Amino acid sequence: MTELIIGLTAPKFKIPCLHGAGGKVAPCQFRDFAPKALVLYFYPKDDTAGCTKEALAFNENLTKFRRAGADILGVSRDPIEKHQKFAEKYNLRFSLGSDEEGRMTDDLYGVWVEKTLYGRKYMGIERATFLIDGNGTLREIWRKVRVAGHAEEVLAAVKEL
Repeated sequence: MTELIIGLTAPKFKIPCLHGAGGKVAPCQFRDFAPKALVLYFYPKDDTAGCTKEALAFNENLTKFRRAGADILGVSRDPIEKHQKFAEKYNLRFSLGSDEEGRMTDDLYGVWVEKTLYGRKYMGIERATFLIDGNGTLREIWRKVRVAGHAEEVLAAVKEL
């Protein structure tokens, strides 16, 4: 994996996506969101406490993000079927991408990392967010995200573009 640096071009991707609760399932890639900016956030697992809080925060602010010229794509390694249940349960109105093979989470964005829980080491997705402008340039990177207040912090950065 190449080191991701603000100011460089974001890695290109193409993954299966669910386009909102009740939406269609279709491949998505960055150019599908352009010329808008893209808030690309990675999360560990559908329908868990932290991931649900994060998704709901982005969902509650979705209109503000879109008014500011950005769209949102949440990505995990969960299959599309789990994304569909998650999106329906919480009426998520933004896209969720499925990276079951790990190409995007590991090879392209480097968010597949070693984690520790109660002294046990395991591999999992680091909660991280990347702000990509309409030209495909990385404008901000947040790693080891804390959910509380994160959506608002990202929205403030989008408004600065």
